[in-house]
Amino acid sequence: MHPAFSIIFFTSAAGAGYGLLALLGLLAPFGLLPASPLFGVAALVLALGLVVAGLLSSLAHLGRPERAWRALSQWRSSWLSREGVAAVATFLPAGVFAIAWIVLTAGSGGGGSGVAGVAGWITAAMAAVTVYCTAMIYASLKPIRQWANPWVPRSYLALSLMTGALLLNALLGVAGQAVGWSSLLALASVGLGWAAKEGHWRHCATARPVSTAETATGLGHNGLGHIGRVRLLDAPHSEDNYLLKEMGFRVGRRHAVRLRFITRLAAFALPAALSLGALAAGPGALSGTLALLAAAAAALGVIAERWLFFAEAKHTVTLFYGAGEA
Repeated sequence: MHPAFSIIFFTSAAGAGYGLLALLGLLAPFGLLPASPLFGVAALVLALGLVVAGLLSSLAHLGRPERAWRALSQWRSSWLSREGVAAVATFLPAGVFAIAWIVLTAGSGGGGSGVAGVAGWITAAMAAVTVYCTAMIYASLKPIRQWANPWVPRSYLALSLMTGALLLNALLGVAGQAVGWSSLLALASVGLGWAAKEGHWRHCATARPVSTAETATGLGHNGLGHIGRVRLLDAPHSEDNYLLKEMGFRVGRRHAVRLRFITRLAAFALPAALSLGALAAGPGALSGTLALLAAAAAALGVIAERWLFFAEAKHTVTLFYGAGEA
């Protein structure tokens, strides 16, 4: 599939924003975050800012952005519509949580008022639901075997949690409020995200092709048995058409291997090492710098991972243009 930067940015930025928002909603009511209203404002602005930037990027991907509202009406059958409904619905509890946390509880020593606790947990649940709906847009597409598997929602949720935890650790470090548990949370989330992504890659490499040129054309067998291998004699078109441009994108194996190495290094290995360094350094400028570098490295790594997610996907329509399997 053709990797569109608008969608890559949307899934990466919004995923990180929802991950951070979910962690704020879960942790703030228990008084685990700084009681400073300034920290609460900064954290929520970053989380919601990433979400809004991602959503605006997704609108830019549409041919007629002004008609995007119509997609919300198809929530009964469309994961894209469900994602839109969930994204919009998340802002309501997030707004209530922001007011309850910053105004009612942050200034009085943190902790959880009843309103902040309930609104925070609902916000966290809605953030997870929205990320899940985003993943299911792709996991529900049966013609693409690299997407139609349980590892896609697992990796989307795990990477959202990972980038959110790294951002939270960076915010605490920059604010001079670094604590050991936030670095440990970042480390654990990196391990979870790495395991989920490796599982997805392993599944794509080992799963048998769902369709081949023989099954797609029905020419692989006749009543007496197997006829032979089907091969393309002549191209259907004299030049590339829309299907080939959007669904026949090819990435060289050498580039794929290199980008997977970059993903492993930037998204997982470096953030893990830097978070471990932040944990060892303790509260201070060094800890904050290391945590900030970890979040930045993960952001670049997730963009590379998301580019590969699209580039390595093979649509079954390519079977009619010479691909042997999909």
